[in-house]
Amino acid sequence: MIRSVLVVCTGNICRSPIGEGLLRWRLPGVAVASAGTSALVGEPADALAIAVSADAGIDLSAHRAQQLTAALIRGADIVLTMEASQKRAIVERYPFALGRVFPLDKQCGMDVPDPYMKPVDAFRQAYSQIERGVNAWVPKIEALR
Repeated sequence: MIRSVLVVCTGNICRSPIGEGLLRWRLPGVAVASAGTSALVGEPADALAIAVSADAGIDLSAHRAQQLTAALIRGADIVLTMEASQKRAIVERYPFALGRVFPLDKQCGMDVPDPYMKPVDAFRQAYSQIERGVNAWVPKIEALR
């Protein structure tokens, strides 16, 4: 059963908050959180991530970045990463997570490029790719609820 999802990126201020917001919206009743492998702890989501998400009706204004921890991974039934290297790093550091960590955009087998410090178009492209990944995962997660 999947009752909780953890979304992971690097700083936890751009990509993973978008993924978290989309998954929360699409999967009411599932606990969704996000974290970063090198989080900017306590920082809000990037202003452009907030703006691009708000355009789609997703509110990231309350988000605050948190560091990925063993406890967060243990508390998640599934962990979705923005990059294949993040998946590998998580499984290396936390072997107990093996079999529960997957790339978000598994369908295309592509990393979601980090839009940090880039123009709004990079955030729009990242949002679209994250949304595609979320759309692919939602039916799988719903089937296992």
